[in-house]
Amino acid sequence: MERLQFTPRPDWQEKAKAVGFTWHHDNGLPYWDETAAYAFSLAEIENDIEAPTEELHDMCLDLVAEVVASEALMERVDIPAPMRDYVANSWRANAGSLYGRFDFAYDGKGPAKMYEYNADTPTSVFETAVFQWLWLEEQIASGVLPAHADQFNSLHEKLVSRFANLFPPLTQIHFSSDAEFVEDRQTVLFLEDLAVQADLKPRFVAINDIGIDSNGLFVDLEDRSITALFKLYPWEDMLRDDWAKHLPASGVRMLEPAWKAILSNKAILPLLWERHRGHPNLLESYFEDDPARSSLGRDYARKPFFSREGANVELVKQGVASEVQDGGYGQGRHILQALHSAPRFAGNHVIIGSWIVGDHAAGIGIREDAGPVTRNTSRFLPHFIR
Repeated sequence: MERLQFTPRPDWQEKAKAVGFTWHHDNGLPYWDETAAYAFSLAEIENDIEAPTEELHDMCLDLVAEVVASEALMERVDIPAPMRDYVANSWRANAGSLYGRFDFAYDGKGPAKMYEYNADTPTSVFETAVFQWLWLEEQIASGVLPAHADQFNSLHEKLVSRFANLFPPLTQIHFSSDAEFVEDRQTVLFLEDLAVQADLKPRFVAINDIGIDSNGLFVDLEDRSITALFKLYPWEDMLRDDWAKHLPASGVRMLEPAWKAILSNKAILPLLWERHRGHPNLLESYFEDDPARSSLGRDYARKPFFSREGANVELVKQGVASEVQDGGYGQGRHILQALHSAPRFAGNHVIIGSWIVGDHAAGIGIREDAGPVTRNTSRFLPHFIR
């Protein structure tokens, strides 16, 4: 694994606009960054990233099966009591999942270490599946990269295939997000296009425009029944909304399914450690109220069960906590995880997001930041296989 300098394509912003990638800058600062790219060997990809991604995914599914059968474990992962049967029944009904993304620390010198599992909302799916692949194709076509260069990236085709496996042809699926937030809306537009390629019929409805009719069924603004719904809205919020009580009787097929509320939750980190202590891809982790946390000493990461983009994550060194970016997640329960600094390349902290689609590893996206915690401002860089 190596970080290499590249000359940005002079027209990359026009090309980004042409494919709908409009959030490539944030407040004037670059989010997409092609001044460098990460090079991997095929062995690094296959042995150190792809294989652990699928193994960790299997471990997570085993954990879900255990949690849904235990009221005590449902409590430990903070599933609201009124919604526990709904979550458990989605698992027992074998409700299919579309995707997930593991965040890894990896430097090519040792095993990838799992920081967390983003099992619900698809941050960076478009730039991973589309724009970094276009970058690769153009670098090969221009002779910057050799013709044999490749990329660990089958995310686009695997998502299309997965949609087709989950739904019969011509199924109508409603897609929902905050219609005013550009990144979310564009991400959902991309998923709608994938559904079209899978011979499905997507229809958008803003998340706050979903209604409930007199029969307790979900409807859009035109009073069309919502029978299948992709929602870019976290389960930890949805399960606590006032209208959550309507979910069990609604009959809506959800993407992601409700059992993903168990996995999109940092409470799985100590549970995985309990069951797979010493696993090379796991970091030692405990619930904050567990006396065993003392084995971490005075160096650890303190993470809320539910947080996004590094918000409210504290890095504690010798008992002193780092400055925290408050995203409003700090009031709930927390876990403690062994402090494991993200690898540094050219002064940047690097995180690898490894995607799973269905049950198969599907590619990676790379984020880097000058600071030790990956945030929504962290840059996305392309990669290639030598």
